[in-house]
Amino acid sequence: MPDDLRVTDRMLIPAGELRERFSRSSGPGGQGVNTADSRVELSFDVAGSPSIPPDLRARAVARLAGRLVDGVLTIAASEHRAQLANREAARERLVELLRAAVAPPPPPRRPTKPSRAAKQRRLDEKRRRSDLKKSRRVDRGQQ
Repeated sequence: MPDDLRVTDRMLIPAGELRERFSRSSGPGGQGVNTADSRVELSFDVAGSPSIPPDLRARAVARLAGRLVDGVLTIAASEHRAQLANREAARERLVELLRAAVAPPPPPRRPTKPSRAAKQRRLDEKRRRSDLKKSRRVDRGQQ
């Protein structure tokens, strides 16, 4: 189906799980701005969706916690004058958000230590800097 959203190879959101609301948009549009319902609010129940595998759902809910209201993610699009263009923009944004939310975590950082040569270079530079500052001093006791 063309209205279904493919997020990843493991995740397809059926069109029936998406809710769209239309309202009047602010911004450009001339006289039509007061009559056309071009703003789109796209809602998707992340926490209650059966189409998301359980492991991905837990990861998505955790990562999107600040944007979810009762487990529902809502995206508003009103940057275009046409309702159809705003629908496409909202769907693209939803896919991008969900793709980032279900992406696997990065590998853990392996802690490293500076090499012996790097430590020696740092100490040599500190010594050079100290000598330079000492050479600029005026000895107050010998005036």
